[in-house]
Amino acid sequence: QVQLVESGGGLVQAGGSLRLSCAASGSIRFSDMGWYRQATGKQRELVARITSIGSTEYGDSVQGRFTISRDNAKNTVYVQMNSLKPEDTAVYYCNRKWRGNNYWGQGTQVTVSS
Repeated sequence: QVQLVESGGGLVQAGGSLRLSCAASGSIRFSDMGWYRQATGKQRELVARITSIGSTEYGDSVQGRFTISRDNAKNTVYVQMNSLKPEDTAVYYCNRKWRGNNYWGQGTQVTVSS
């Protein structure tokens, strides 16, 4: 089973940027990958996802500010987060869809101060 490890989270001021990385222990070449987030007391929601052929989709609240990308050679998925807002504060999880199953990383905390 491919393991997913997120990194790049931290504390940033509003208006700042962060880039999250999700490193997989095996090939992601044929997998759809995504980022989700869960704020305290809220349901997990889609941030962005990217298919195996590179098509992308974004959550409404991050459209135009976040960019997802993948590097299949490095088995890594990224999300570049710009113009961060306090409401972006959450635990961010990497997701891999493979043969009808969802696999998750352990999450990385992003905190945006006002």
